[in-house]
Amino acid sequence: MYNKKVISVLIPQPKRKLRFLPWMTYSLLLLCAAMAGTAAGLIFGYGFDLEQVEELQTVRPNIVSYVYSDKGTVLGQFALERRILVSYDEIPKNIKNAILATEDQNFFRHTGIDFRRLASTVLRDLLFWEQKGASTLTMQLSKLRFTSPEKTLERKIKDMLFAIQIEKNYSKEQIFTFYCNQIYLGHGNYGIASAADYYFGKRLNDLTLAESALLAGIIFSPQNFSPITHPDRAVSRRNYVLRRMYEEAYIDRATLKSTIAEPLNLSDVHHDQGSASYFVEWVRQYLENKYQTGDIWQGGLRIYTTIDYDVQTAAYRALREGLKKFDKASRRWSGPEENILESGGDLRTYTHPEWGRTFYEGQMVRGLVLESNAAHARVKVGSYNATLGPKEISWTHQTRVDRILKEGDVAVFSVTRINHADRTLEVLLDRVPEVQGAILALENKTGALKAMVGGFDFRQSKFNRATQALRQPGSIFKPFTYVAAMEAGYSPLDTVLDAPISFPGLTGVYAPTNSDGEFRGLIPIRQALAQSRNVPTIRIANAIGIEKVIQAAQRFGLERDFPPYLPIALGAGETTLQEIVSAFSVFPNNGVRALPYFIQRIENYNGVATEEHRHQFKEVISTETSAKMIYLLRAVVEAGTATAAKTLQRPLGGKTGTTDDATDSWFVGFTPSLTAGVWVGYDEKKSLGERVFGATLALPIWINFMGEALKGIPVEEFESSFAPEPASPNVTAVAFQEDSKTGQAEPISVEDITPPARR
Repeated sequence: MYNKKVISVLIPQPKRKLRFLPWMTYSLLLLCAAMAGTAAGLIFGYGFDLEQVEELQTVRPNIVSYVYSDKGTVLGQFALERRILVSYDEIPKNIKNAILATEDQNFFRHTGIDFRRLASTVLRDLLFWEQKGASTLTMQLSKLRFTSPEKTLERKIKDMLFAIQIEKNYSKEQIFTFYCNQIYLGHGNYGIASAADYYFGKRLNDLTLAESALLAGIIFSPQNFSPITHPDRAVSRRNYVLRRMYEEAYIDRATLKSTIAEPLNLSDVHHDQGSASYFVEWVRQYLENKYQTGDIWQGGLRIYTTIDYDVQTAAYRALREGLKKFDKASRRWSGPEENILESGGDLRTYTHPEWGRTFYEGQMVRGLVLESNAAHARVKVGSYNATLGPKEISWTHQTRVDRILKEGDVAVFSVTRINHADRTLEVLLDRVPEVQGAILALENKTGALKAMVGGFDFRQSKFNRATQALRQPGSIFKPFTYVAAMEAGYSPLDTVLDAPISFPGLTGVYAPTNSDGEFRGLIPIRQALAQSRNVPTIRIANAIGIEKVIQAAQRFGLERDFPPYLPIALGAGETTLQEIVSAFSVFPNNGVRALPYFIQRIENYNGVATEEHRHQFKEVISTETSAKMIYLLRAVVEAGTATAAKTLQRPLGGKTGTTDDATDSWFVGFTPSLTAGVWVGYDEKKSLGERVFGATLALPIWINFMGEALKGIPVEEFESSFAPEPASPNVTAVAFQEDSKTGQAEPISVEDITPPARR
């Protein structure tokens, strides 16, 4: 007998697994039949309930409304969904190829459903439990427009049915365009054009191959492949797209290799955190009073404004740097904002909401201290790292870094340099100042608003201190007293007595003093204003009548209900920066006030103008009075409280202002073409500190701003000028002195004046 083992070798035995093959085949066929039956039932059930796809062309999706500067730079936008519509011809070849290679390589060959890809996907899902997508671009468009993102068989069948209808009604080019305008690409951006603007600050035609591939890569999962929150993943996904483009023969190997090596470079400009945030909000408030909400947020309005982007940026930087400088000089370092380790946080998992934005030079952002010693601290800021030493904390007057920052601290840092390639930042320790401020600039001849900054940080406080804050103007109100005097027939060369004076009243005796506590006897009116002497100003106001002073101020646009009391002449009332800047613009404009405006034109989505500005002018004072006032206000810069402005080396006029207890610091100044004002103070009316004046706080900010704003502008001369004539020896200088009995001002000769001793 043969051995059983030998027989088994000589005679092949059937494999045990093959016994189950019929059962597997039967089961698979049964499953397919069941799926086919289910699909047929669903198709029958849903086929008669499909929405019509015509609305893809007739219904316009939400579109961004843009706010533009005077030269077309985008300042801001209003949108529920950030979207810029483009046509098929406006989509660059690289974008088309990147999307096709990654999302649907057979798009131009199938009829809405890629059956080969679908069958392959189903087989892989059944045999290998792989979850690969089989949706075509047309099916994805259906999901975006008609169904939902939920992963159900019902939704997939509906998408197929919609895809078939879409393909019947539209060309491939139309479908691709609908898709590119509808797809979500993260951070509130819908459509490739909006994403290109948001991530790279570019139009579609300006995108590089690497940037095009990155946008195509985001489509798969905007949350996971955002280049802002997950830059490494975004680059990895971009490189995958590039490899797919190579496999589909859209690019060659050399191009693939060089493009994969490119670093990630994102735009550092975002309109929601830009220099014109306060102005854009002011525009929104204006629009809300005139337009439907849907038109503003969904209708694609184009709002063309008067803002000069370069001047606006200069104002933004000057104010922020000036406020930070004052804050650091007036307050000691009070420590970081928090320490996450003390509250049970984890260095590895901590994140801050500010890290969801791109970073830019000059930005203030929170950072987490990962480690610290005497020589340096290592800080995490989103996906970037920074190292700072004693130099970067020098303003705290400490040399040991670990005495200022320790592990787990969250503090504010200013970004001075960004290296995208190695994901590092150069930073300085910083903090958000408590003091606030505002800048506003107008074009004299037209009234066009050229710059507006309403506070230190719009995200921190949306209260606009340029237009909403009513503050005491202090000495910047004095020019209106001198306007009334000039109109009463006096000359800048006339003299006024700077000597003690008092006025009895119901609440006591009013005895004004000068800020330096001294009196200088008989002085020219020009000197009185240039040096901002209080007592001579009160003497003049009393001589001509405070009512005339108030009337003059109201003609300039300060339409407040000022009480008829002498302290009004020294700025005891209230006004806004917007009003006072507009008033000062009258002086260099030959006595004419160009009413301020900030909207040039508004167009609807179809390009039809819904409104256009027409200039409005109002004659406030005569050319002669204007010339006298320019002569007086130039003296403030040439020999008065604003001599620091002479560093700008051009004809200037202006006035400093400081209120009692130094609660408000002002400077408003002008060139022949531009008038600008700066206000600084706390929101709650408290003192800025001893020895803080308009000349020491507001004026330096104004100088820094105007230095940048006037770059490249030729030196201009004022059109009207006052030419003082030498005094005749037979003419007696005039001063004012109140009669002790009547309280009225009487002219007296110089010979009657004996200047009191200074104190």
